[in-house]
Amino acid sequence: MHSIKRFIPATFVVLWATGFIGARYAMPWAEPFTFLAARFVLAAILLGVLMLVLGSKRATRTEALHATGAGILMHGVYLGAVFWAIHRGMPAGFSALIVGLQPLITAVLAGKFLGEAILPRHWAGLGIGLIGIVIVLWPKLGALGGGVTAATLTASLVSVLGMSAGTIWQKRFASGGDLVAATMWQYVGGASLMILAALAFETRTVVINGELIFAMAWLVLVLSLGAIFLLMVMIRDGEMSKVASLFYLVPAVTAVIAWALFDEQLNALQIAGMAITTFGVGLATARSTKSQPTNLNRPVRVPPDNG
Repeated sequence: MHSIKRFIPATFVVLWATGFIGARYAMPWAEPFTFLAARFVLAAILLGVLMLVLGSKRATRTEALHATGAGILMHGVYLGAVFWAIHRGMPAGFSALIVGLQPLITAVLAGKFLGEAILPRHWAGLGIGLIGIVIVLWPKLGALGGGVTAATLTASLVSVLGMSAGTIWQKRFASGGDLVAATMWQYVGGASLMILAALAFETRTVVINGELIFAMAWLVLVLSLGAIFLLMVMIRDGEMSKVASLFYLVPAVTAVIAWALFDEQLNALQIAGMAITTFGVGLATARSTKSQPTNLNRPVRVPPDNG
């Protein structure tokens, strides 16, 4: 089992990086909040069926409420803001650069609210990773266009804060129960927010075609079920600062996938940036020989003065 878990981080990064494929195909045919509402509802239904098949333990009322809160932040706020900004013209590369701040913000929050010790080498790794992300995305920042506005920048920053706060919430309050049940309730929270946003701000017009169906199937099955389940395992089993640092690898892997599938340019500077990012993530996630193994069943203890 331990040998299988070693492949979880790499598998998660690759799956998460494919999210742009679905977004690229979906956005011309559906508004962002409407599309995400449908995606989250489908994911919640599939997870509910999976619970019945597996005989999963039902979440308590407290566990369900905390998982719902985490889902509002991790799925509703994060993806809702990202999709809205891109739908309004924000270049995906520039949005990814802003989202690249997430590991640093998560590390700060983990130190404050989870009592995690962030060592100097962790900070160095996070900083190096961010530099690598800037190098990878720099060639794409020349054609920003008119999509970079105060509104889209604010939405991108809100998405970063939502994902950081949501992962901390999940680790602090919602990591002790059944993973399938917790993930289902997360999508209930994300769907609730997106349904309200779609009703308030969109016409809810959808053009059903092959591209939209492919995007929905890919994002529900591969991202909303596969990648998110792996993320929940890593949040439960690991330190948040280390888990968050994996997000630095996503833009680099995305660039490679875009090069392979869509013949997008990938130059020597970007390849060097990927190597720098990988080194930074390795530095931030390396296990100290003096560190003690994590007790997976032990609740997280937070100093009283941290609330």
